Amino acid sequence: MATTQTIIEFAEGRAPRPTDKVILQIVYVCGAFDLFHIGHLSFLEEAAKLGDYLIVGILNDQIINEYKGSNHPIMSLHERVLSVLAYKPVNEVVIGAPYCVSDDIIDRFNISVVCQGSRVPHHDKSGNDPFEAPKRRGIYCEVDSGSDMTTEKIIERIIEHRLEFERRNRQKEAKEEAAFAALQKMKLNGNAVDTRNAVNI
Repeated sequence: MATTQTIIEFAEGRAPRPTDKVILQIVYVCGAFDLFHIGHLSFLEEAAKLGDYLIVGILNDQIINEYKGSNHPIMSLHERVLSVLAYKPVNEVVIGAPYCVSDDIIDRFNISVVCQGSRVPHHDKSGNDPFEAPKRRGIYCEVDSGSDMTTEKIIERIIEHRLEFERRNRQKEAKEEAAFAALQKMKLNGNAVDTRNAVNI
């Protein structure tokens, strides 16, 4: 269970201040960041290069389930927040960020650049462009992470490995059943049973 102390330990622990000479541009990205993987890492690294302070909006479970369906997200909101905060380029997260990047969010956090990955699936939740405001204000951009890895691909791999595991188990069970049947037949025929040579399991 996540606590505020846990989050503080993972976070940088400060917001950009007007006196910070190095804080020139605040970059904002948002997403599910479920099953945190190399695609996420690469995207955040590229986004961080566009400014001096990176804020990541983490969508809540309900929003993700609405546009991805099925059993998404796999990880809870707190698990996803801690996974993102643990990555060095991330300075701050917005927990339960809204799906649409509104003017209010841009003004509240003094955002200079809003980024989206160019290789991620573009989920359409309501028919409205979630990046309409930053596009209108000319601060939207897409970045290429250089990675085609997605959460969906990881899930597909897990399913494929599970199916292969089940296939091997079925083959093993079939051999064991054949061995048992052969032993039973030999017993019924009154033959001496050598379990080492009856059937090769």
